Amino acid sequence: MDKLVAMTTFVRIVEAGSLTAAADALDTSLPTVVRTLAALERHLGISLLKRTTRRLHLTDEGAQYLERCRMILSAVQEAETSVASQSEPAGRLTVTASALFGRRHVAPLVSDFVRRHPKVTAELLFVDRVVNLIEEGVDVGVRIAHLEDSSMVAIPVGRTRRVVCASEAYLRRHGVPETPNDVREHVCIRHVGLAPRNEWRFRVGTRTVVVPITSAITCNDIDSAINACMDGLGLGMFLSYMMPTEAGRGRLTYVLEKFEPDPTPIHVIYPQSKLLSNKVRMFVDECVGKLRAARFG
Repeated sequence: MDKLVAMTTFVRIVEAGSLTAAADALDTSLPTVVRTLAALERHLGISLLKRTTRRLHLTDEGAQYLERCRMILSAVQEAETSVASQSEPAGRLTVTASALFGRRHVAPLVSDFVRRHPKVTAELLFVDRVVNLIEEGVDVGVRIAHLEDSSMVAIPVGRTRRVVCASEAYLRRHGVPETPNDVREHVCIRHVGLAPRNEWRFRVGTRTVVVPITSAITCNDIDSAINACMDGLGLGMFLSYMMPTEAGRGRLTYVLEKFEPDPTPIHVIYPQSKLLSNKVRMFVDECVGKLRAARFG
């Protein structure tokens, strides 16, 4: 059994989501993929995948082995690329971030990187959910959260505030809230990503205060929520990087600033690996430098 071929087949099965799709991606037959996977599992003495009628699931051992396979295959690719092109970065670079932050801050960095390194191709996964970098085959992520996952290398690049704002027209009609408790008397625009329930959190001294809110509009799309706030339909709570660009920011006014929770950190993250590929190392260095120089509200 060719172990590198077997590892490549296993990784491609996970990334493609099925044996058939992996066979197509590898330009080989389905029976060959099935035999290779079976031989690999026999060699290791473990089950790597759980098979159901609809999809494949990694076993715990399979998830650990997948990470090691990607490290090894990345190192092999890096060694070949280094010899062939004298360390010019090459290959696929997969980057993830939340949707709005990704569009505004990450996509331009990736485009610039690919423009200067034409042997690199990029895949961007901008979604408002927590992406498992290892399971989904992602090289680099930008995460806006307090991190607990010790399997990731996390490099801080900034912080973003959790702000409450409203249009000037709304505040003229309904008054400016002076304390968190005043929010009870207002209608609000609730973004479910920041407020899963009808409540907002504030900091009063050293205490966290939870205030129930009445939602005029509830939505999962940040642009729609901000537009509703700008249209004067209520107070909105957002992360400061989500706010409109300078040209439109004057239409919204921050309130209750002294009661804001502690800012949320922003990190560039990637899986721990002693064999980090050249393209990932170079992109992380550039991403960290440029994001640290940016402003997030």
